[in-house]
Amino acid sequence: MATEVGPVKSVEVPPLRPLKIPNRLAATPTKGPKYPTKVRNLAGQEVVLADPVMTRVLVALMDTHAVIGGAACHWGGPAALAEIMSAIHGVMFSESKRPWHEAYNFVNDAGHTENGVYALRAQYGFDGMTFDDLKKFRSIESKLTGHGESHLNPEGVFISNGPLGSGIPVAQGLALGDKLAKRDRVTFCVISDGGCMEGEAKEAMAAIPGLAGRNEINPFILIVSDNDTKLSGRISVDSFSMEPTFAGLAELGWNVRTVKEGQNLEKVYQAVEQALEEAKGDPRRPVCLWIKTIKGFGVKETEKSSSGGHGFPLKDGEKIIPFVEEITGGKTPADLKSWAESLRKEWEAKQAAKKPASSAAPVAKKEKVQAGFARAAVRAAQEGLPVISISADLPGSTGVAAFQKAVPGRSFDIGIAEANMVSTCTGLSKTGFIPIADTFSQFGITKGNLPIIMAALSQGPIVGAFTHAGFQDAADGASHEATTYFAAVSAIPHTLAIAVSCSDQAEALMLAAFQRLAQEREAGKDGESALFFAGREDFPAQLGERPNGYPWGKASILRTGKDVVLVASGPMVPLALEAAEILAKEGKQAAVIDNPFVNRPDLKTIAPAVEAAGGKLVTIEDHQIVGGMGAMLVHALAIQGVAVKTAAIGMKGEFGRSAYSARELYEHFGMGPKDIAQAARKLSS
Repeated sequence: MATEVGPVKSVEVPPLRPLKIPNRLAATPTKGPKYPTKVRNLAGQEVVLADPVMTRVLVALMDTHAVIGGAACHWGGPAALAEIMSAIHGVMFSESKRPWHEAYNFVNDAGHTENGVYALRAQYGFDGMTFDDLKKFRSIESKLTGHGESHLNPEGVFISNGPLGSGIPVAQGLALGDKLAKRDRVTFCVISDGGCMEGEAKEAMAAIPGLAGRNEINPFILIVSDNDTKLSGRISVDSFSMEPTFAGLAELGWNVRTVKEGQNLEKVYQAVEQALEEAKGDPRRPVCLWIKTIKGFGVKETEKSSSGGHGFPLKDGEKIIPFVEEITGGKTPADLKSWAESLRKEWEAKQAAKKPASSAAPVAKKEKVQAGFARAAVRAAQEGLPVISISADLPGSTGVAAFQKAVPGRSFDIGIAEANMVSTCTGLSKTGFIPIADTFSQFGITKGNLPIIMAALSQGPIVGAFTHAGFQDAADGASHEATTYFAAVSAIPHTLAIAVSCSDQAEALMLAAFQRLAQEREAGKDGESALFFAGREDFPAQLGERPNGYPWGKASILRTGKDVVLVASGPMVPLALEAAEILAKEGKQAAVIDNPFVNRPDLKTIAPAVEAAGGKLVTIEDHQIVGGMGAMLVHALAIQGVAVKTAAIGMKGEFGRSAYSARELYEHFGMGPKDIAQAARKLSS
């Protein structure tokens, strides 16, 4: 019920004026593209644009450098959108009377195509960018991160991107702000069909024409790249068709223009040109260009792939020359061909330098931690437990795909819609099933946060398999690096935050979670949601000696010591063990404790160890220090009356960035084994 405020007298206020915030975007390029191509505009005049074929070549070359460094990269998306981006930038960079960014807002909601934007802009020398800069893509030295990040690259990115569907509502705000400020500016927003599955995207797609109809926003142009493809496969096959959604946009008030040949640069350019004219002519009707594209365009193998070659298919420089030659039809410019040849020669040199396999002792088995999740789900199903998998496009990345293949008929992909995924799980839980939701940690705890709360409030507990936690999703950059996941869920009643450090632990604890839920629910109890967080990289299947296995609710002492206690969670456990080895060489004995139950720490195990070390405690986590595992543990120890002298290893209020590996980020942010050891030394000084 609305609060009654009674009559309110209007007051005199100064005119509404926005703050004068300097725009840090780079200036309009002063030269044309290095690889130009010509099309005709609607008036029949020739227009020079950046050649999208060469953009694809540049994407392939820069991706090769990144994968050699160890980073995964995107290919299919930027290949599909090369013509769209060329056309939009051709329009924006043709602005001659003022800086391009005063005439246009550009929001790329298809963040997985940002490398295509980098490659395109490098052709123009935008922001002084060179091809050498592209070679550092996704490295820790570069501001060309896996997805566009304005905190590192304010000259090139106005609105950070990555999580799909997050850009279009921000673009809506830009258009609203420009209207309030009486600016003459048009907003372009590019989004993929998969991104349109997100709830926040659908909300904005309904609100934008509504606001426009009230003359409350500036001219708005939405460009949808529709290729019926998401990361894991065809949208209409895995989930459901998006055709009705796009066909229904006109009913919402959009001026929908369909472009059936999204790889025809001239037709795309003319469509953008017409959209601009119509949006400016009637701002009350935002324009949607519904453009049919081909994901992975330019290479037959990726075009035919069910994922459209979402990830770059090459792992090194071995096959880069024929890959590039196929893109160009054998017409690769000499400088780009030389670049590809150098990558091939680098690969050949590495092959020649390879040493023959030695007969040394076998290395401990390594695998993804999330492999344990699938094994646990399979075992639970074999025990007769009604486990159902609900995914949001990422089961291959989270490891749950192995369960889906092993136990067919018990999994559903509801599309790129994490909130919907978690809420669906709650409904399944209420009807007697044990649902497991899987996605990246960043998306699960942000987009899925309110549904996680409602699961607990509705007595519909779920199991979450949330991977790529913390800096483990190094290459994708800050938008994908969950650094607040413990803080986001740990205070939710009847909800456990569990950070697993190896696949054996993941399997044992998730199986126990399934079994506990079955027992508690059938006994008439509410049960608790169990949210599991895991990394991305390979780890030993077992970390440390575990004579007692992995008992529920317990921490594990992996190494004894009375000089200092190192308590770590998840992917930081191996680093804590390394730090203990460093300290041991100095004569200091550090205890190492794996603390998986983050928001319900096992004080019966941890407190005596801390007291034996004179209260000296270092907490270690792949998370922000504020609201993290260490803060919760120290608080719990203090309540119990355990005096501690503590140090915290974690993120200190900063966002991350791209790097080839998580280890680079740990060391960059002062979270590596040497940093842990130094923190322990200071406690003893």
